[in-house]
Amino acid sequence: MKAPLTTQGAARLRAELDELKSVKRPAVINAIAEARAHGDLKENAEYHAAREQQGFIEGRIQELEYTLSHAQLIDVSTLNAGSRVVFGATVELADCDSGEEVTYQIVGDLEADIKKGLVSVSSPLARALIGKHEGDSVTIQAPAGDRDYDIVAVRYGA
Repeated sequence: MKAPLTTQGAARLRAELDELKSVKRPAVINAIAEARAHGDLKENAEYHAAREQQGFIEGRIQELEYTLSHAQLIDVSTLNAGSRVVFGATVELADCDSGEEVTYQIVGDLEADIKKGLVSVSSPLARALIGKHEGDSVTIQAPAGDRDYDIVAVRYGA
């Protein structure tokens, strides 16, 4: 099964891949060449650090290329699930106790970033929300205990 990925998430991953290939990979190759020029490689910390960095860069390039070639791209702006929460939805929640509002978008595992409000479709939060409708209440199991939220709004697209 292909992993779901929003078109915006795919664009971010492609930008990272381009940066790695066009900027970071050439920079680390230059750093290795400079360190090699310093002589004995056994005790050359700069050489070993640059080689390790190269390994990380090449690994990330492979991971991104695999992800992008095996993903099922979903254009969220074309989804029309109405007020129902499905993959790609942006959901506004209000904490039933404090009234504090938070907004999350349900995205693929590889594009999740809680600091940006992007939660993984496989997270407990997303699993609790999927299939619910605007106006529903939901209980989310959090490390600090269960939290009750009201679904204030469900949006698709920008």
